[in-house]
Amino acid sequence: MPSRRLLLLSCIITCYVSAAAHAADSPWVNISDHLIARLTADGKKPVWPGETAGVAVDRTTGNLFLVVPGDGLFKSTDRGVTFARCDDGKVTGRCETAYALHLDPATSRMACFMLDGKCAMSLDAGQTWHPFKDVGRNWDYAAVDWSTEKPQVIFGARHESGGESYVSTDAGVSWTMLAKEKAFDAQGAVGVVDANPVLPPPGDGLHRSTDQGKTWTKVSDFTPVSHVMQTFNGAHYFFAVNHVDPAAPADPKKKKPATYESFLIVSKDKGATWTKQGVTTDAAWGPYFGKDDKHLITVGKKSAILESTDAGETWKEVVALPPKGFDTNRAGWFTNLAYDPKSDTFYISRMGQPAFKYERK
Repeated sequence: MPSRRLLLLSCIITCYVSAAAHAADSPWVNISDHLIARLTADGKKPVWPGETAGVAVDRTTGNLFLVVPGDGLFKSTDRGVTFARCDDGKVTGRCETAYALHLDPATSRMACFMLDGKCAMSLDAGQTWHPFKDVGRNWDYAAVDWSTEKPQVIFGARHESGGESYVSTDAGVSWTMLAKEKAFDAQGAVGVVDANPVLPPPGDGLHRSTDQGKTWTKVSDFTPVSHVMQTFNGAHYFFAVNHVDPAAPADPKKKKPATYESFLIVSKDKGATWTKQGVTTDAAWGPYFGKDDKHLITVGKKSAILESTDAGETWKEVVALPPKGFDTNRAGWFTNLAYDPKSDTFYISRMGQPAFKYERK
């Protein structure tokens, strides 16, 4: 019997050493455990699903924002060493998708479109907040018209609503349902430019409205796989794929692709026309902008962060995602990614998982 106990102890020690060695080998560093411990000690333990639930970076300052489910939005000015709550109690809940935290890459403005919690927008780097009216359980994702100094028009996709999309023309004080289409739940995407929405009806390319959603005109056959249009330096971006006729019979012998087989599409005329930019890659997140509009970050099905420094003409793998919990099989869903070009630091969070950073040396 003593020898069995010694053998068990030896196995435990071996497993502990192995786990510690794995942690030491990982390029990702946990940045949320100390925050969660502090909140728990203060009687503010995160609600379901626990841990963290969203991350974003203000690329103009390097400031980091982290969502703790039920406890709000926290800001770090030292790359995750310390955190302080910054939402004045106006942001709660969790991020269902990678697009729930919608930041203007050219300024410090941001909007938080939360699930099962409060939503709000800040136009001054999180110093003051303007709450949004709740719509049921609220949002999967939404787009803000960052083309104006004080945005009024917001276009969003409501969570598990049978494909409902809504528009607000008064900065979230009220909402009007534009459409309801079941396929939009999984395949929808939204954008706003010059106070007018851009919408890709599932399987039918990109459509644009010039009367805030009352009528629509098809402007492209490309079908977005990223869910929220990104706007930077006067240009508008989606990751997309070529049009596939939804009525065409599926080939039962054809295997699902190992990557998203997507590419950038760009509009420089407020969404009126769209062109392919760069090569096909594995992308459904972002694009997140780095040092300039040619420096792009994304992630795809192969669970690796990809980077382009030439506007999508070439892509290279930067680092694999943490090995546990950060799935990327559903485009733009659950896993949140952020990049700080000032310190060359990548961040990742997913509801129910800790948050990590990777500081490229």
